Amino acid sequence: MSDSKNPLSPHLQIYRWQISSLLSITHRITGILNLFGLIFISAWICSAGIGENLFEYFSILLKTFFGKFILIGFTWSMSYHLLSGIRHFFWDLGYGYEIKTANFSGIIVVISSFVMTIILWLIGKGLI
Repeated sequence: MSDSKNPLSPHLQIYRWQISSLLSITHRITGILNLFGLIFISAWICSAGIGENLFEYFSILLKTFFGKFILIGFTWSMSYHLLSGIRHFFWDLGYGYEIKTANFSGIIVVISSFVMTIILWLIGKGLI
C-alpha cells in the first residue's frame, strides 16, 4: 500500500520554516530548560542545609565561566518563556492571530527577552 511517488507531508525539502514555528519550538524548549534550571537552583539551596562544603562546591561552580554561562542562559530562558507565555495568553484571548501581528509580536518577544536579561543582570550586579 506504500506509494513511493507521494512525498511525505510536510517533507523537509518543501516545508518552509516560519518565525511562529521557530518561536513555538523555542517556547517548548525553554520550558524544559527552566525545569532543569529550577532543579539546579533547588539543589543549590538544599546544599546550604546539607553542609558548608557542598554549598562551597556549588559557589565555586557558579563563579566559573561555565557557571555564569548557565546562569545567564537560565535568566534568558525564564525571560523568554515568560514573555512568550504572555504572547500566548493574548492569543487565548483572541488577539494577534494575523500573520503580520504574530510575526511582529514574536520579534518583540525575542528582543525583549534579551533586553530583560541584560537589565536583570545589571540590577543583580548593582549597576542600575
